Amino acid sequence: MNTPEDVLVVGAGAAGLAVVEALRRKGYAGRITLLGAEAGAPYDRPPLSKQVLAGTWDPGRTLLRTKETLDALDAAFALGERAVAFDAASRTVRTELDRELSAEAVVLATGLHARRPPGPSGVGAVHVLRDIEDAVRLRAELPSARRVVVVGDGVLGAEIAATVRPAAREVTLAGPQEAPMCAQLGPTVARWLAALHTAHGVRLRPHTRAEGLESAEGRVTGVRTADGELLPADLVVAAMGSVPATAWLAGSGLTLQDGVVCDARCRAAEGVYAAGDLARFHHRALGRMLRLENRTNATEQAMAVAANILGEDRSYTPVPYFWTDQLGARIQLYGLPGPDAAVQVVEGAPEEGRFVARYDDGKGPAAVLGWNMPRQARLHRPLLLDRYTARD
Repeated sequence: MNTPEDVLVVGAGAAGLAVVEALRRKGYAGRITLLGAEAGAPYDRPPLSKQVLAGTWDPGRTLLRTKETLDALDAAFALGERAVAFDAASRTVRTELDRELSAEAVVLATGLHARRPPGPSGVGAVHVLRDIEDAVRLRAELPSARRVVVVGDGVLGAEIAATVRPAAREVTLAGPQEAPMCAQLGPTVARWLAALHTAHGVRLRPHTRAEGLESAEGRVTGVRTADGELLPADLVVAAMGSVPATAWLAGSGLTLQDGVVCDARCRAAEGVYAAGDLARFHHRALGRMLRLENRTNATEQAMAVAANILGEDRSYTPVPYFWTDQLGARIQLYGLPGPDAAVQVVEGAPEEGRFVARYDDGKGPAAVLGWNMPRQARLHRPLLLDRYTARD
């Protein structure tokens, strides 16, 4: 495989920027263009639901790199310009300014779009939290909010409820699961997380689906549930999940199915790669397709894409990893625990607020979780390598 003369990266978030940096670290001297829909410099998203929303960080602190560091990459930054169409055969992107950008290698890293809450748009005090402007708007309204309802009990919803609890008199976390983050943590650990939220005054409404919003004089007054109940609110945050940002790729010639479908090398087509939240790749060790929505994967997958662009030809077989901070607990998870995996505490104790748990299924260790024990959890990670590592 010949090294491409130029590379176009579409999406200027963590994954897109990491591709550019990895290419330069590996000595790539060709032309690189980074195209991004947001006008500002690339920034980190995890702090939005924690430090920025809590007001402990100025939004500028989320910037991934300084201007000097970005300049040193010797890349063309086309920021504030959205990609609207793509032709995989010619590797050509058309932007909202009707410009056409082409390259010998194209990396798609446009991430996710937040699901919008049910009901009419334009109702005041109804928020999503996906980008930095969302976080700033939400933070500005918190001081006047007495009753906050967070709709959605996944990672983002649980983080938002935990963060806003000190700022609001009443916080309700409503979602369809039996406990917050049950899909990620499994029922046993999710129940411990539910107990933590309850102990801090978060009102949990499990098995609850939002059907619509009630409003008066243009502002939200409550969330109407599928069983007819009204959850009173003067501020609502919809954290009902996200969808891969692939609408602009319709008709591109790529396979789109819960993201951009890729092979084990993160290739979606000849000379076309995907990285980050929208990449659905074949994990050779697990023998199935996988799409990972977390900050660690954005960086690791970007490095694998850069390596394959430069001809290293290697599979991407990560041990999935994510972390979350909530109400004084730092939770770190290595691997993918299935819903039926047995949980065994191997260090510490849940009642002490510090422990390591191992998830085992019929094939052996599937995941390791640390709750305020980061070093100890990391020491158990090697147990997972046989399952998640494939040999090329």
